[in-house]
Amino acid sequence: QVQLVESGGGLVQAGGSLRLSCAASGSTFSGHYMGWFRQAPGKEREFVGGIYWSGGSADYADSVKGRFTISRDNARNTVYLQMNSLKPEDTAVYYCALGHWLKVRLTEPASYEYWGRGTQVTVSS
Repeated sequence: QVQLVESGGGLVQAGGSLRLSCAASGSTFSGHYMGWFRQAPGKEREFVGGIYWSGGSADYADSVKGRFTISRDNARNTVYLQMNSLKPEDTAVYYCALGHWLKVRLTEPASYEYWGRGTQVTVSS
């Protein structure tokens, strides 16, 4: 049974940094894509970025490009989201999600098979 567990959220001032982790267990993930999404109150869940487990560079939404960095540690089955220069509009619940590379459409939440429970990120002004 695949499980995804996010950690690292919290409260930070604008301009600060946080690093989120998503630990995956229960399967092998070489054929999968790990995406990061976020959802603010009253808004739809939006794609933040993601990365293939097997290699390659990460993808990013325009809103976070240059500020956020996604990396993976295959030995630990963990994907990281380093968030720098945080803004109040980055406040949301952040989720990691896993999708098979043949089925996933990067920015579409419904195409991902597994989701974590989310971690709250709050950026104060």
